[in-house]
Amino acid sequence: MTALDHLVIAPVVIPAIVAPLALLAMRRRRRVGVAISMAGCVAMLVAALWLFGIAQDDAIRAYPLGNWPAPFGIVLVLDRLSAMMLVLAAVLALVVMIHAIVTAVDRKGWHFHPMFHFQLLGLNGAFLTGDLFNLFVFFEVLLIASYGLMLHGQGSARLKAGVAYVIVNIVGSALFLIALGLLYGLTGTLNMADLARRVAALGSQDQGLVRLAGLLLLTVFALKAAVVPLHLWLPRTYAATAPVVAALFAIMTKVGVYAMIRTVPLIFGDAAGAAAWVPAPWLLPAAVLTAIVGFAGVLAARAMREQAAFAILGSTGTLLLAVSCWTQATTAASLFYLAHATLAGAALFLVADATLRRRGQYGDATVPSPRFAGQDALGLLFMGATIAAVGLPPLSGFVGKLFILQTTFATPAWVVVWATILGTTLVGVIGFARSGSTLFWKTAAADADAIACTERSRAELAMPAALIALLGLLTLGGGWATAQAQATAAQIFAPQHYIEAVLGEGAR
Repeated sequence: MTALDHLVIAPVVIPAIVAPLALLAMRRRRRVGVAISMAGCVAMLVAALWLFGIAQDDAIRAYPLGNWPAPFGIVLVLDRLSAMMLVLAAVLALVVMIHAIVTAVDRKGWHFHPMFHFQLLGLNGAFLTGDLFNLFVFFEVLLIASYGLMLHGQGSARLKAGVAYVIVNIVGSALFLIALGLLYGLTGTLNMADLARRVAALGSQDQGLVRLAGLLLLTVFALKAAVVPLHLWLPRTYAATAPVVAALFAIMTKVGVYAMIRTVPLIFGDAAGAAAWVPAPWLLPAAVLTAIVGFAGVLAARAMREQAAFAILGSTGTLLLAVSCWTQATTAASLFYLAHATLAGAALFLVADATLRRRGQYGDATVPSPRFAGQDALGLLFMGATIAAVGLPPLSGFVGKLFILQTTFATPAWVVVWATILGTTLVGVIGFARSGSTLFWKTAAADADAIACTERSRAELAMPAALIALLGLLTLGGGWATAQAQATAAQIFAPQHYIEAVLGEGAR
């Protein structure tokens, strides 16, 4: 094994080292701790981009920890899908970290930087792991870190939402363990590649239990992704936490979608017998409801953070409309839209953060206020972020939705998918237009209690603008990004290559 091969573990090792170092440095010299934290984000982005470049050769690389071969040891797996998710997480982390430092949100608690990197540790581990038990472990790592981040800055609303968030995820963890117990009892393994082989070899007497295990797994992943009716925790949680934290959480729901894309074609694909594509009958109706509820929430919301939370919910539903068709073409479309939706959701929260900082007592409530510093610039940023969120040209959401519409046209459910996407897009446009006109066009009469329109640093606007610019670049590079998504989907729908890469060439 060469030194280059060890780079696969870098996205897990970097945050695991940076988190305790930042904590130790914070107690004596805060600036040193912040510098360590920033350096960790930059190093993670460099490592992720390097791994993304390595994955371009279409080879799937297995990294056995401790040199224990799969399926007996822990194995990390690098392929196009995991490399794409690592880059997405690293880009989002760097943008959010810069915004947190510029706005001094990180100063509201000593543990922001360590918790931030432990969250990245859980995310990166979930994207790289090759077995379900360690997927559970990394889920728990990122969830524990998210509990701390969510309460960052304190407040009774955050505490109440945090309790509900903890309870929901404890239930999800219990269901995950039950599903793992069923699968291990049936197959004697939790390595994903080995599971794919053994599930395909199960006899007819075990098909009912393996279907149950598959549905339990889908339920857990749907809970992480906030799919209706398991979505009630998300609007309240994301709206109550600090906007900069919610911007990082934009990728949290995508972890659940990633887990579906990773496990279903591999373990419950065509070779799984009676358990083949077990979530298919349930996921499409849930996706339709999620998109409808999400964009209806955008229309009904009365604050920017609440609206952004529902927009993330609606984008998850749109994403799952493509995933639920379970074809290579629609999966490629979903991967393109996944990257877009993550960055667009984060941009909405960062714009909301900059806005509520300037509106004083009016906060981010959708009510007219006296003019405030940077109102025109923020109005333009809000327009850009909402154009991205609803999927209008010229940003990449339009390309992503066209991609989904094009690829789903050949599926039996295309009428439902098209009607849902077009209808929810219209509802989203109306909802954002209503709130944008109220926030940035209407002006309330100033009185004795009016906000003081003090000038704030323009640096607060840099990262929301950077995210919108990235979405513009994704549009300009749409051909390249589409080709990447198609190549990734082709790799996902060739599970035998994954199995052979993890278990060896003789695996059948």
